Amino acid sequence: MTSPVTPLLDRVNTPADLRAMSEGDLRQLADELRAEMIDAVSQTGGHLGAGLGVVELTVALHYVFNTPEDRVIWDVGHQAYPHKILTGRRDRIRTLRQGGGLSGFTKRAESEYDPFGAAHSSTSISAGLGMAVARDLKGEKNNVIAVIGDGAMSAGMAYEAMNNAGSMDSRLIIILNDNDMSIAPPVGAMSAYLARLLSGGTYRSMRHLGKQLAKLLPKRLEESARRAEEYARGMASGGGTLFEELGLYYVGPIDGHNLDHLLPVLKNVRDAEGPILVHVVTQKGKGYAPAEAAEDKYHGVSKFDVVTGAQAKAKANAPSYTKVFAEALIAHAEQDDKIVAVTAAMPSGTGLDLFGEKFPARTFDVGIAEQHGVTFAAGLASEGFKPFAAIYSTFLQRAYDQVVHDVAIQRLPVRFAIDRAGLVGADGPTHAGSFDITYLACLPGFVVMAAADEAELKHMVATAVEIDDRPSSFRYPRGEGVGIEMPVIGTPLEIGKGRILREGSKVAILSLGTRLAEALKAADHLNALGLSTTVADARFVKPLDEELVARLAREHEVLITVEEGSIGGFSSHVLDFLARSGALDRGLKVRPMAMPDIFIDQDKPEKMYDAAGLNAAQIAETAIAALGLERQIADLRELAPQPLPKLV
Repeated sequence: MTSPVTPLLDRVNTPADLRAMSEGDLRQLADELRAEMIDAVSQTGGHLGAGLGVVELTVALHYVFNTPEDRVIWDVGHQAYPHKILTGRRDRIRTLRQGGGLSGFTKRAESEYDPFGAAHSSTSISAGLGMAVARDLKGEKNNVIAVIGDGAMSAGMAYEAMNNAGSMDSRLIIILNDNDMSIAPPVGAMSAYLARLLSGGTYRSMRHLGKQLAKLLPKRLEESARRAEEYARGMASGGGTLFEELGLYYVGPIDGHNLDHLLPVLKNVRDAEGPILVHVVTQKGKGYAPAEAAEDKYHGVSKFDVVTGAQAKAKANAPSYTKVFAEALIAHAEQDDKIVAVTAAMPSGTGLDLFGEKFPARTFDVGIAEQHGVTFAAGLASEGFKPFAAIYSTFLQRAYDQVVHDVAIQRLPVRFAIDRAGLVGADGPTHAGSFDITYLACLPGFVVMAAADEAELKHMVATAVEIDDRPSSFRYPRGEGVGIEMPVIGTPLEIGKGRILREGSKVAILSLGTRLAEALKAADHLNALGLSTTVADARFVKPLDEELVARLAREHEVLITVEEGSIGGFSSHVLDFLARSGALDRGLKVRPMAMPDIFIDQDKPEKMYDAAGLNAAQIAETAIAALGLERQIADLRELAPQPLPKLV
């Protein structure tokens, strides 16, 4: 009886273990790595397709390069799950994107093998060039490798970085992971042979010699020689002229799933000088039939059955805010042909795929190019159209200069639909919508709104449609609404006016956004303790409903503001008004409740809001503490249907 064979993956705790293997073992190791990743993500959910596409590339990179001394930077991080498994985190891979577990992206604090955190795309080349220059300044010799996907190449930042790299002599290797190009005969044996030839030292030496000789020729002949060499290389390798013009040495395309092609090319470029771009063609979802067959190649998945590929879908109690926005915008666009929609490579994430099905000629996906998208929308607005720029809060940060300079200063009526406001759960701090209230409400002339529920979101879409003399924004979170009855189409709100939902006399809670439901629960607790409580929904950060704020300040002992945003946002505007109006001189106790001055790691949203101190119990405890009635907190805890967290 033969003993069972130990899987090769079980022998790999770090890349050093991988490098101790023979090249002949790597194919089996890659297969085991792919199976491990599929099994892990089936239990956690996350980004699957991109990681499946880079399994062989990941193995080859860690085999050829001496990580972590050699720096490998994974752009975005969607493709980094196999990398995490090979770099000492396999035992935790099933905690991916969960509270206390591994991040869904690369993270410096998590591992020395993650030299740069990446969750927003197109940053890897810039970071890699910075590392390469730092290495040169220190007189060291390690390699720096940036792995960037073809989608991330749609961002201008990638070209800025390549242009800068091409003008310098620092050794930098850029791997273009092209998973949008089919792996066909042009990316086969002949292409692999040419890639090995062109990346080899002999050819590079001859090319260098040829360039030196060409410089001895008259200028006109030197230029002709250069063009002839570029043309010959283009005919042989299938492209790369753009990268060559940027000053990068282009190698490829090569099959990113064929280790016999990958290894020799990576070894050649490892020993080369200057900036080099290696064009690697991969297949998103490779090796898992359901992913290969899916239109999105299982880019992002919930938990799924490995055998069938069927994803677990939680039963929805209410429509998602994203869908409510999309349907509201469609309803208005059916009546107004000036309404157009702009997204930056997130049509399904923002709901604009639904809008695009209905109005394909009025839907514009600009790629991963938020800066361009905002100014593009400004151009549309300048010609009388009504552009809705649907962009996640975290991604709109990338276009802040354009929001200020191209929209706000010119007072152009671009409507910003800000998805993923507040804390977002499994994606963690890199994708949280923490700062948009602060960075938009400080801009002169902006109308800044936040929806408390899905019906309010419909009203805010209607309001934005009607605002044609200045820019506006409305924010809403990820996930389901609260299940409230909604109108078929929204009604425009009175600009700068909030609403009171409950009347009281001692405590006033002024909420902005979807913490309103928690504010109402807090009021229930306080009323049960004999503390009469008013609850109001601000609706607008700007213009602020000063009449409402003044009334709440005048008629209550305590005023609490609650928002799903950072310090410096809604509460700052309220406090500024109260200070200038003299309300604080009358002894009013004001307690602003915003996100704490920390980045909150991924977890279930309700746990993240507990960590932020923004749930009902904490709102109620804040009011009690402001009144100096801390002894009643014990009574509050007895009233609560479940154990309440301590005041944060």
